[in-house]
Amino acid sequence: MADTDIVPQPTPDVPDSGLARLDAVALAAMVRAGELHPTEIIDDTIRRMEQLNPQVNAIIHPAFERAREIAAGDLPDGPFRGVPMLLKDLWPSSVGDPYHLGVKALKEAGHTGDHDANIVTAYRDAGFVICGRTNTPEFGLVATTEPEAYGATHNPWDLTRGPGGSSGGSAAAVASGMVPAANASDGGGSIRIPAAMCGLVGLKPSRGRISMGPDQDEWGNSVQHVVCHTIRDSAAILDATARHFPGDGVIAPDIGRPYFDQVGRDPGRLSFGFVDHSLQPDLTIEPEIAEAVRDTARILEDLGHSVDESHPDALADQRMVDDFSAMWRVGATASLARISRWLGREVTEEDVEAATWFMGRFGDTVSGPDVISAQAAQMVYRRGMAQWWHSGHDILITPTCMKTAPMLGELVGTPEDPIHGLQESIPYAAFTAPFNTTGQPAISLPVALGTSGLPIGVQLVAGYGREDLLISVAAQLEAEIGWPSRRAPIHP
Repeated sequence: MADTDIVPQPTPDVPDSGLARLDAVALAAMVRAGELHPTEIIDDTIRRMEQLNPQVNAIIHPAFERAREIAAGDLPDGPFRGVPMLLKDLWPSSVGDPYHLGVKALKEAGHTGDHDANIVTAYRDAGFVICGRTNTPEFGLVATTEPEAYGATHNPWDLTRGPGGSSGGSAAAVASGMVPAANASDGGGSIRIPAAMCGLVGLKPSRGRISMGPDQDEWGNSVQHVVCHTIRDSAAILDATARHFPGDGVIAPDIGRPYFDQVGRDPGRLSFGFVDHSLQPDLTIEPEIAEAVRDTARILEDLGHSVDESHPDALADQRMVDDFSAMWRVGATASLARISRWLGREVTEEDVEAATWFMGRFGDTVSGPDVISAQAAQMVYRRGMAQWWHSGHDILITPTCMKTAPMLGELVGTPEDPIHGLQESIPYAAFTAPFNTTGQPAISLPVALGTSGLPIGVQLVAGYGREDLLISVAAQLEAEIGWPSRRAPIHP
């Protein structure tokens, strides 16, 4: 058997009530119409989680009894009243819940959140019922979800493969049919990479679209949203959570709100560019992924859009890789310092994985002037990239990742080679990380399945603040391709 062949999967013994194939918008509509009570949805969801999670290891902190209590109580009358939600166990703290960031020492210390992050407040106000927290790599540093603290999360399309990172637990939970949507975050591709590997929709919003407070700053590379199956879920959840809180440092311009109204709206004739080859000389794109980019370009052209083989010149700037890496290393150092404060002692090498320790110590070698220089370079890069959109193009089409989902273990470091996983993650993030630097919105769409049966994602990138264009065009592609009907082998 070739290493790209799908391994036969056991059929899970999960009676299908039909709810597993409904998206969040549909579930919420049934609650509003009185056709379902929130307790029915949550009971059905928990049953699926209990039967499916042992196969994929997506949920590491279940909160089932509390979810049942919340569903039976006086839920806010928000747009998603009674719909289940899972939180990624990285940066969104939820009061009283385990909060470990994939870190061994925090797991051993039994660390818990003492407040709700702003995004969690928004979920609760929207009526979502939080059912638990999902697996993530330590500090979200790599493109796979295999932390030593909680073990590997398995891809529902092939249990021998990874679901991507760092939102791999959330993506596996959605792809396996546990929930219609789950919280995810993206600092270098961590929404889009798992979406591509698990056959999901993954929108990274514009910088400042969703509050990162009170613990993170909006000016950084990371943003929050969800992974899901449908464009309308991504749009409607964005409408419910794109709100601002006192002290938010960046507020993206509101264009085209509500986003839900962009689903099915004709965006008019737009100008697209596309790139179907690697812009890094030492990396290559799998042929089927390149073909998926070209196929997407052809569909958009058939829909009446203008498409040409064009991309921002700055996208090929290799100096940005070094600047991004410098900031990534410094981020790891800062994260270790934060963990030390939480633990009340200095973090040691035994507290974290070898790659995390290496990155943290390597970050110590980056000086203050080096950080300022990297930030200045990123500013120049951001302005240079923006010129392509300003000069007349509306959307760029790229691969999401250069490769399909890797075998488990391929992106994991070792004490002898701690940065192996980081280096092997580069082909998965080469087209995603640039748009964390620029702050532009980008969406991964599950446009195809490869001959191996693994999902292939294609990325669309719009100008800053133009989620409306991405949503309207993505809805056009969804109608043409019909990906919501495709489900992973591990699914009710």
